[in-house]
Amino acid sequence: MALKATIYKAQFNVADLDRHVYIDKSHTLACHPSETLQRLMLRLIAWGFYADEDLQFTKGLCDVDEPDLWIKSLSDEIELWIDLGLPDEKRIKKAAHKSKKAVLVVYGDNAAPVWWKQNQAKLSQFGNISVVFFNDQTLSELEALVERTMQLQLTIEGEQGWLSAGESSCTITPDWWLR
Repeated sequence: MALKATIYKAQFNVADLDRHVYIDKSHTLACHPSETLQRLMLRLIAWGFYADEDLQFTKGLCDVDEPDLWIKSLSDEIELWIDLGLPDEKRIKKAAHKSKKAVLVVYGDNAAPVWWKQNQAKLSQFGNISVVFFNDQTLSELEALVERTMQLQLTIEGEQGWLSAGESSCTITPDWWLR
């Protein structure tokens, strides 16, 4: 018998003071049995840092042809492609060629720097790819905020975020490896 996804609900209020974006949105997320809670929260944080009314979660781990999040135009072109993890060269090229802008959200204090050394030259060939790294400490702090139903407030200023959930909070400082 196959394991089923666990459903999480998040009421997410984002105030991006740099971009002047203020959005309050409800999300229902399925956490795939092979997905960690840290990755689930990282998907939410990626949505928050790129908050837009048109930014949508995709099937993610269930569909290898889609990124984790995207913005598609009315003519079905991919405006923004956001992928989490350490993609291989084929996936990087796909993201660069299929979208106007691609963001790779990488994580893992041990694996990500090795991946970066192996792919840095390839990534810099594409003018539409950004790479942002989140460290393990940030992921642990995000995981501590997880509940089946969450009320989240993310304030972003100067490329730093402050996430609060009830009485708990954490500071999120992504490290940009490529812009």
